[in-house]
Formats: sequence, structure tokens, C-alpha cells
Amino acid sequence: MQVYSRTLTGLLLCAALTAGFASRGAVAQQQPAAPKPDAPAPRSDANTRITIEVSGGEKNVAVENASVYVKYVEERKVLKDRKLELNVKTGQEGVAHVPNAPPGRVLIQVVADGWKSFGRWYDITDPNQTFKIHLDRPPKWY
Repeated sequence: MQVYSRTLTGLLLCAALTAGFASRGAVAQQQPAAPKPDAPAPRSDANTRITIEVSGGEKNVAVENASVYVKYVEERKVLKDRKLELNVKTGQEGVAHVPNAPPGRVLIQVVADGWKSFGRWYDITDPNQTFKIHLDRPPKWY
């Protein structure tokens, strides 16, 4: 009988401890989670816009209808980094606006008919930054 009572006592003790931990977990789950104080603020891309002014030649004429490519890498923690590209064209004034440009390092390439192609890495630090790009005529092929 003594063995039976010790086993019964042990089982009752385990059941009581399990019930206590289960009720403690249920109470903890019901409380709303507090926001982390050191979490970074969400990125506001609505007001981020860079301007690219394209001119060319010795007279610095505006280059219209030039294709402007803005390439950047979106870094991720778990998955592979994603390469993104934005395409815009210049207007009659030779100006192209790139909305929602990411801050950081970007590759800006400009391709236009009758002009030498251009490409260079830039650092975007200001949300409303302007880049002036000058194109040259291609060399003559004989």
C-alpha cells in the first residue's frame, strides 16, 4: 500500500505543477504584446524622389527621351538579396523624376540615341536629391 500511495502522491504533484504552468501560460498569452522601444521607424517612401537632369554636348543641350535606369539591391536577412530596377524617361527639358528611390547606394545608367552611354554608382543621402549627368557624343567609326 505504501508504494501505491507514493505513486499516487507523485502523480498528483505532477498534475498540480502542470496545471499551474498551463494557467500561467494562458494568462501570459492573454496580455497584449508591448511594442519594442528600439524597433526602427517604418520607412516613409512617399516623399522620397530623386531628380536626374541629363544634358549633352559642348552646348549642354537637354537630352530628351533618354532612358534612365536606377538599379539597387534590397538587402534581406533570411532570403537572398533582391536586385531591383526602375526605368524612367527624360522629358523635353531632359529631366527624369524617380519616385520612391531607396536611400543608399544605387547605379544610375543613362542610354540615349546618338549619345555615349553613361553609368555610375551614387549614394542617395537626401530624399530630394538632384543628379546632373552630362553625356558626350560617341567617337566616329571610320
